[in-house]
Amino acid sequence: MAEESMAAEESMPAAEDIVTIASTTDGFSTLVAAVTAAGLVETLQGEGPFTVFAPTDEAFAALPAGVLDALLLPENKDVLAKILTYHVVPGAVMAADVTDGDVATVEGQTVALSTADGVTVNGAKVVQADIVASNGVIHVIDAVILPPDVDPAALLQ
Repeated sequence: MAEESMAAEESMPAAEDIVTIASTTDGFSTLVAAVTAAGLVETLQGEGPFTVFAPTDEAFAALPAGVLDALLLPENKDVLAKILTYHVVPGAVMAADVTDGDVATVEGQTVALSTADGVTVNGAKVVQADIVASNGVIHVIDAVILPPDVDPAALLQ
């Protein structure tokens, strides 16, 4: 019976937005906390479509000691929003449609996409692709990518 309901869920169109999926999926509690702290929940629940390269809890934990805690402080909200929007590309791009090259992010700068060894974004590997949401698609990545003009060490001073 469980297999039948799972098959039915897979065939139904995605009714949940990006934030709802992240909120109800293991491994994204840090991302959800960061999106909330940055004031981006409403944006990522918006119409989209968006392609989100979503770092796992382990990816956030791999940041230098103290950086995540510093990013979650109210005074660093703008820097956190900058980092998070650097993980978002306008449009819904499925993994099979990714081509090598630079792509503009919602943040305004570009990320480098590569298909040489699976799909990577700025060197972060996509470990799970094509989680379809009602307003875009999520690709799970194994690292937090930082805009070139963000220095994580500066947050600790």
